[in-house]
Amino acid sequence: MLTAKVISRPDTLGAEVQRFSHAPLRNTAFLNSVPKCGTHLVRNIVRMFVPTQQHYDREFLQIPNLEQHRAALSPQRPMFSVGHMLFADMSLMALKHANMVVLVRDPYDYVLARARFNLSDQFDHPQQNHLKNGAVTVEQMLNLVIFGIPGRGPALREVFLFHAVAWLGTGVRLVRYEDVVAHLKALETPQAETFFADLLRSFGVERLPQDWRERVRIGSDRQHSATAREHLSSGQVIPEELPDTQKKLVDHMAPGLRELLGYA
Repeated sequence: MLTAKVISRPDTLGAEVQRFSHAPLRNTAFLNSVPKCGTHLVRNIVRMFVPTQQHYDREFLQIPNLEQHRAALSPQRPMFSVGHMLFADMSLMALKHANMVVLVRDPYDYVLARARFNLSDQFDHPQQNHLKNGAVTVEQMLNLVIFGIPGRGPALREVFLFHAVAWLGTGVRLVRYEDVVAHLKALETPQAETFFADLLRSFGVERLPQDWRERVRIGSDRQHSATAREHLSSGQVIPEELPDTQKKLVDHMAPGLRELLGYA
């Protein structure tokens, strides 16, 4: 089976994390996200509050590599790990003891982010590389993200269904990328303090330290994100807002999805 590779920049956050003191996690913590929904942003914020020896950063966990990385989810040795874990029997059992957060993004904006990433030089997929360098138009790529590529890439509905929707009601915490960004922009407010305290508590960080704002600012700095849009190179320009036709296609392909996630 041919698999995709992500050509990313080296991690630069580790040295920053070590500048601070941390209370150890008592339970396994897992960030499960829909791909291209701000995974690196939330991951880096949480890392600022967790001892480096409890960071499992060898791999993003997914069902295909779960057996090789089960140590990341062991309740006997609590770690903080990240991945794109499909809802399935084996993932349910592996994550039974974990504090788990599911990260989502407005499906309209997901389409733009996914298309931008798929067309970038940093995304190396043997079955999709032929679509780059103007082989398809931007609008055509948007539609491929929405409807999928038979045998090569899942449709938007399946991506959200198995990475997020199916997990709802099972004890996980749902977090929207847009809420994270909104509170980052108003970090000095009491509302931001409440939000980040609740977010970090969901991962097992019991209380905010006095310097929590400095930690959040460092963790959310885009220079530490390996896949921030300014670090992607591509010859095609993706619009800032999804065109109206593609919005209608998203609603047709996944009716009720945006409402279920709190976007409509």
